Amino acid sequence: MSEELVNIEVNGIPLKARKGAMLIEITDAAGISIPRFCYHKKLSIAANCRMCLVEVERAPKPLPACATPVMEGMKVYTESPKALAAQKGTMEFLLINHPLDCPICDQGGECELQDVALGYGGDVSRFTERKRVVKDKNIGPLIATDMTRCIHCTRCVRFGDEIAGLRELGATGRGENMEIGTYVAHSVASELSGNVIDLCPVGALTAKPSRYQGRSWEYVQHAAVAPHDSIGSNIFIHTLRGKVMRVVPRENESINETWLSDRDRFSYEGIHSDDRLSKPLVDGVEVDWEIALDATVKGLKDVIVRQGADAVGFLVSPTATMEELYLAQKLAHGLGVTNIDHRLRQADFSDQATAPVFPWLGQELEELEKIKAALLIGSNVRMEQPLAGHRLRKAALAGGRVMFINPRDFEFRFPVVAKVVADPVGMVAALAGVAQAVAELKGESVPADLAGLTAGVKVSDTERTIAANLVNNAPATVLLGNLAVSHPAFAQMRALAGFVARCSGARLGYLPEAANSVGGWLAGALPHRLPGGKPAPAAGLDARAMLDSPRKAYVLIGVEPELDCWDGAAALKAMQAAEFVVSLSSYASVAGYVKVTLPVATFAETSGTYVNAEGRWQSFQGASKPLGEARPTWKVLRVLGNLCGVQGFDYISSEDVLAEVQGVGGSIQPDNSLGIGQPGWQLFQADGLLRVADVPIYAMDPLVRRARSLQSSPLAQPAEVRLHPDVAQELGVVGRDRVQVRQNGVAVDLPLVLDDSVPRGCAWIPAGLPASVVLGPAVGPVIIQ
Repeated sequence: MSEELVNIEVNGIPLKARKGAMLIEITDAAGISIPRFCYHKKLSIAANCRMCLVEVERAPKPLPACATPVMEGMKVYTESPKALAAQKGTMEFLLINHPLDCPICDQGGECELQDVALGYGGDVSRFTERKRVVKDKNIGPLIATDMTRCIHCTRCVRFGDEIAGLRELGATGRGENMEIGTYVAHSVASELSGNVIDLCPVGALTAKPSRYQGRSWEYVQHAAVAPHDSIGSNIFIHTLRGKVMRVVPRENESINETWLSDRDRFSYEGIHSDDRLSKPLVDGVEVDWEIALDATVKGLKDVIVRQGADAVGFLVSPTATMEELYLAQKLAHGLGVTNIDHRLRQADFSDQATAPVFPWLGQELEELEKIKAALLIGSNVRMEQPLAGHRLRKAALAGGRVMFINPRDFEFRFPVVAKVVADPVGMVAALAGVAQAVAELKGESVPADLAGLTAGVKVSDTERTIAANLVNNAPATVLLGNLAVSHPAFAQMRALAGFVARCSGARLGYLPEAANSVGGWLAGALPHRLPGGKPAPAAGLDARAMLDSPRKAYVLIGVEPELDCWDGAAALKAMQAAEFVVSLSSYASVAGYVKVTLPVATFAETSGTYVNAEGRWQSFQGASKPLGEARPTWKVLRVLGNLCGVQGFDYISSEDVLAEVQGVGGSIQPDNSLGIGQPGWQLFQADGLLRVADVPIYAMDPLVRRARSLQSSPLAQPAEVRLHPDVAQELGVVGRDRVQVRQNGVAVDLPLVLDDSVPRGCAWIPAGLPASVVLGPAVGPVIIQ
């Protein structure tokens, strides 16, 4: 639209407006209230509720403010007798069929219809006929329906079509017989589906997990930050008498806009899990804190005295706060332990010495929707970082050239101009082909340290298309996702991606996995670096090495190793073989290897800080008290530091810890440029059928794994084997419901699903699930029979 300004007058107030803008946008910006139901600033204009009718001078009848563009000299009256009569008439029609059930409606107290009816509704209804009744629909475990209350604003329909990219809800019928529902009776299965709850202006769509749990005016609202993916979505936590009841989005245009993923919205149910721990445990028996802390200190010191500090390993969750990560590494180093890591699902650490100070997005989140070309490597962004996927979808719909190199043909619900779907070996070869094609287009040579990876590579047409789009469309970006980080040749892929970005003029970025994957680097929860990215005097073992070469003692902070690590089987074996394991966890472990369990607070019960993918520090306060005798993790680490005799643990509040870590890493400028690769690199090779695993959207951390409603949703993946039909034919398993999967000498029977999206040479078996734990690494040889 033109940026030319025009002069208009609203209720006698002169205003300047962008030519072509809708009248309701201008009045909203000027603070002039106009009632509305169907209009939403993030959705297309429908103009079907007619509640925003206003009088425009020289117009024969009232016009809808949401669909009337401003023009030079326009005079508008929003509160004239003509406008008010139109608005009150519309309200009377809307209330004709609306049920009078406000006292039992979950939307009561925050209902747009209630608010507008108070100002524009009549005190007596002239309608005496029978009201319309609509049968409710069951659309899944997350959204409760009461469709008799629906006023046909179509916000939910437009959201699915325009934002989620999947039109699951639609309208059938005409007039008062119109109904909103799914086209076929099935659950709503979008990763963003819960947003229709916020969009619905009445009580037709409400949150099923919190239904009838409290009234809106009873809730206390607390600002917080979502604890799962690296977007750092801003949220409000609503509590009732100190208990977390629901989570809703907190508007922040630069991060999550007005949206929230279902994982961030409904995972709070895990706070109230049946296995939530309220008292310390020693050998499975409840004890006092003093006994548990003494047992922890004694157990660690005993191993260190007998075996040395190298016999101890610290595994820290990437969803821990900055304060917790910092105190964990400070305690470890104070004990002389260098084996500490938060990169639990990374497979290849061979290039960590030349890795960036911290891996970041390479740009601001807002800039993702403005890119002209993007290459995502090893990323199911729609499930891993749903709101980054939403930004990329906006870029693709605006003409951006979005491309992928993936181990599976994921459904992205936006135009993809080029994609390579290959097994882990083919992914590296494809990226090498793109690097070679970019070098040819720019008239450069591939650097000597990468020559071994591109030598003999035959560049395909698809790889040339990807290269041309990156070179010829600016701004462009190359992004490494979760499946790239878990690739056994991550170092090679990172080096090739860095060259592709540098040579094409694109920005290299990462889509970090968890809420504080970035913060872990800055806080120094690494074996080879101290806080602020300073090199450690002596490098310890990384997360994978700590499990492949088991330690005698482990300190687990918010981690369930068999579900959270790259090789769940190796993690379980290492824990079972250890002499002493202490777990700082919100949940009681059923694995049997934990000697001492110290109950700690969840994200909603502690103060802390997360650093998101763009390097933004966001702090928050606790919304409720920890359950029973549980304590915030930072306080438990502080006490352990003092009991172990480590200096510098005299903190009064989490703000003291934050000030210290900000003093070390708060001023570091992000830079994803890489050091020199490894001369003599040979292209990654593997023979036979390879298992490839992602971590399902609702299995990524202990909290979300315990959210009942999410685990009942269609996106909660079961443990199963997905094979390409041709591979299943070769193996002779077509027609079988279950197959035996053998990896690392262990056999498990799993359901079989034939899936064209899985490339030949791969068996897709999700990780992070109890049924697949014993199999082994996320990528590795597998036998199916």
